[in-house]
Parts: sequence; C-alpha cells; structure tokens
Amino acid sequence: MTVAVGILGLVILVIVLWDGFEVIILPRRVARRLRLSRLFYLSTWVIWSGLARRVRSGKRRERYLSFYGPLSLLFLIMVWAALMIVAFAMVHWWVGPPNVRFSHCLYLSGATFITLGLGIPQTRVARLVTVFEGGTGFGFLALVISYLPVLYQSFAQRETNILLLDARAGSPPTAAELFRRYGACHGLAALDQLLREWEIWSANLLEGYISYPVMAYFRSQHDNQSWLAALTAILDVCSVVIAGIDGLSPWQARLTFAMARHTVVDLAQIVNAPPRAPEPDRLSADALARFKAALAEAGIKLTNPAEFDAKLAELRRMYEPYAFALGQRFILNLSTWMRVSDKVDNWRTSAWEHSSSGLPRSLFDGDGDVHA
Repeated sequence: MTVAVGILGLVILVIVLWDGFEVIILPRRVARRLRLSRLFYLSTWVIWSGLARRVRSGKRRERYLSFYGPLSLLFLIMVWAALMIVAFAMVHWWVGPPNVRFSHCLYLSGATFITLGLGIPQTRVARLVTVFEGGTGFGFLALVISYLPVLYQSFAQRETNILLLDARAGSPPTAAELFRRYGACHGLAALDQLLREWEIWSANLLEGYISYPVMAYFRSQHDNQSWLAALTAILDVCSVVIAGIDGLSPWQARLTFAMARHTVVDLAQIVNAPPRAPEPDRLSADALARFKAALAEAGIKLTNPAEFDAKLAELRRMYEPYAFALGQRFILNLSTWMRVSDKVDNWRTSAWEHSSSGLPRSLFDGDGDVHA
C-alpha cells in the first residue's frame, strides 16, 4: 500500500514541477491540452465568468472580473504548493519507518517545504527526501518571487499604449474618432508613426501572452478600456488605410495589420476560442455610410470609393471573427467603429467632477490648440 502511494506521490510531484516549469520558465506556447494550469483556469474561469454574466451593472461586473487575474495567479501558486506538499508526504510515508501515520508525514512535508525544518526523519532515504524537498520549496519560493515582478512589468507595458490611445482615439477608442483627430490636428502622415508603435505593441502582447497566459485575464485600469478593444480599433484603422485613403501609403498599415491579426489569431488558438462572426455586425451598411461621412467631414478622401466597401469587408473578415471569439471568452467588449456616446475621454475626468474645468470639448479640433 505505501509503495503504491509513494509512486503516486512521485507522479504528482513530476506533474506539478513540469507544469510550473512550463508556466513560469518556458518562454514558448505549450500546445498540449492536458495541463494542470490549463485545467485550473478552465474550471475556475467557467465559475467566475458565469457569476459575472449575472451581474447587470457594467461597472460592478468589470470590478468583479478585475479580481480574477490576480486571485487566480495566487490560487494557482497555492495549488502547486499544496500538491507538492501532499506528494512529498506520500513519498515520506513510503520511505519512512513502518506504522507511521500519514498525518505525521504530511506535517513533516509541510514544515520541510516551507523551509522550517522542524521534523527529523529516522531513515537515510527519508533524510535525502527531506533535503530534496527543502531545496524544492526554496527554489519554488525564489521562482514565485521573481515571477510576479516580471508579470506586472509586462502588464505595465501593455497598459501604457492603451492609456496613450485615450487622447488619440477616445474612451473607448474608435477608428472614426482617431481619423477625426488626426485629420484635424496632426495630419494623416502622423498615422504611420502611431501604427509603427502599435505593430511593436502587438508583437509584445503576443510574446507576453505566450510566456504568461494569465495576463489575458488582467483587466485594464479603466472600465471602458481593454487590450482587446484597443487592438481591434487599431485593426479597424489599418483596414481603412489598406482599403484606400488618399495621400497615405498603406505600407505601414499592412505591416501593423499583419502583426495585429497574427496576435488575435494566435491568442484565439491559445485559449481555444473558435472564430465566430460578430453578432450584431460591427459595421452594418448604414453604419458604414455614417463612417464614410465622418471621414469626409474630417477632410479624408477615399482613393477608390467604388472598391472601398468590398476591400474593407474582406479585411474585416480576416480578424473580426477571432476578436469576437476572444471577447466572448474573456467578457470584453470590442471597440465600435463610431462613438456611441458623448462621454468625455478618461483623461478629462476626475473623482470630483465629470469634466476638467477650463478644457474645451474641441481640444482636438482645428489646429489642435487649446482655446479658453
């Protein structure tokens, strides 16, 4: 009996250590579906998101969902530690003296794993196991301590560009608002630099989510912003430029579109979210007409109006189903093509008033100067 339990403990120990290696150390995507951490996130997210969908208030739901990422990470670490303590206790029960209670082995394992060292094994093999467990516990603690700062650094890098997009495309960001502000203030030539920055951001996002999949569950700092909404808005902008904007080369837009689409497609594969057509359509015929009217109002002309609609629809089909699937998976809203409300941008608001005094709503109109 003790032999079977000891072998089972070794198997559990190997599974946990390998899973921790893949999550914390291995910097590449793991395609294997049967993984401890994957099962943990699938089971806990189903429960957490199911409860979130019952919350009617959008702000309360976002606040509730924002706790899942950090808490799930802490609980996963606790699950790893608990399983290793139990696994080592099973091995101690196997190699220790006969007629020893399993509860005593469990206490010895826990005290050894957290490096207290209160127990003294009675056999040589048990002492070797104790030394190995103490080293494993110390190494596990060191990995966790080094893992958390890297994770939050990746989160900070992700959020920086999202916050910068606030003044450029609104809150939440939309393609129409970005074109309006650039057409009125900077000029369309400045779009190339913005799209170049978001090409790099998309690559960093994909690399970060492959190395640290838990990052996808971390919500942005504002309820009306998210990494998926920002990424979708940039894809919308790239699609319009590629479809044909007078006076603007589509070269950089193609590069950014390729990288951003690669990101949404790979992320959908990582979380096993099959592509689905958005419901309802993000850009219906009437909405498209309003969008082109907004472009014309901003002084932006189409290169070939006769082919613009067909090209734009073809490009949208390349990324919208994957973005919509990710939105359904993580309960994130995609960006719209046009602003749907007159709410001011996040940078204009404060905890004491809805809009900063002295700042006109037309800050990004005309030449971009602030007129009191």
